[in-house]
Amino acid sequence: MRISINKDDLVYPYFVIEGKNRKQGIKSFPGVFRLSIDYLLKDIAAARALGLKKILLFGIPQEKDGRARQAYARDNITARAIRKIKKEFRSMELITDVCLCAYTSHGHCGIIKSPSHQVTKSQVKIDNKETLEILAKIALTHAEAGADWVAPSAMAKRQVFAIRKLLDKEGYRRTKILGYSAKFASNFYGPFRQAADSAPAFGDRSGYQLGFGDPTAALKEIAEDIKEGADAVMVKPALGYLDIVRQAKQKFTFPLAAYNVSGEYAMVKYGAKLGLWDEKKTVFEVLTAIKRSGADIIITYHAKDIARWLNEQEQ
Repeated sequence: MRISINKDDLVYPYFVIEGKNRKQGIKSFPGVFRLSIDYLLKDIAAARALGLKKILLFGIPQEKDGRARQAYARDNITARAIRKIKKEFRSMELITDVCLCAYTSHGHCGIIKSPSHQVTKSQVKIDNKETLEILAKIALTHAEAGADWVAPSAMAKRQVFAIRKLLDKEGYRRTKILGYSAKFASNFYGPFRQAADSAPAFGDRSGYQLGFGDPTAALKEIAEDIKEGADAVMVKPALGYLDIVRQAKQKFTFPLAAYNVSGEYAMVKYGAKLGLWDEKKTVFEVLTAIKRSGADIIITYHAKDIARWLNEQEQ
């Protein structure tokens, strides 16, 4: 059977910032921008005109603290963007990232157990109970604003369960959950961390994200998220973990997303700029490999380019 990419497979990620008339480029991230809400709406209109139907939203606040208070504020940048998007683009499927890293002053994905920042080892320890409470509050804020999906990415134990429980309690049973179930402590997140201003101020995330040498742990995390009530699960990154994508699809036959992350995207872009390969052919090869491995949904910064190329082929 021939495998081919279509626009329904794709999710395009956006970074939204405070202010007006703002479109900020990111040095390591060619073609990707931080956008104020007004520019964001214009870009989404263009994406929809290309035929894209799904987007993933990351909010970047002006203020940060050790407890990520802005992350669940009812009128924060993400909630305001969600309301505007759903008002203008009702048919656009909106997924929101649920995490603390862009909102904490230390850049970690949860409440740390070393509040004085006296971390002597690379593996930072997270207070799981407090982190779950905040993740659930964030998800509720997004659901109230109108998100179709919430996507917890903190890799906190039982994060899907905690979010599902609160959403159901508050009457948001229809809000779906996309679990970042198998999220690895990868070296391919560099451009994203610049875009979201979310690089850890100390230590690393290997204490709560998965090690790249342990596929068994990845499948276990996926199974737990399914049991806890996820509507779809994810493997992140995609290219270095196609074996995990394949194993997950074969084992669970459950809706599966793969995140073609920022470093994977940037390598293709810079390689094409240097003349090492044809960008269009390389992008289709990469995305076809991800789909062939078993991904039902592909989150990728290439999505707008692919949609444009597909439209050209149809003419």
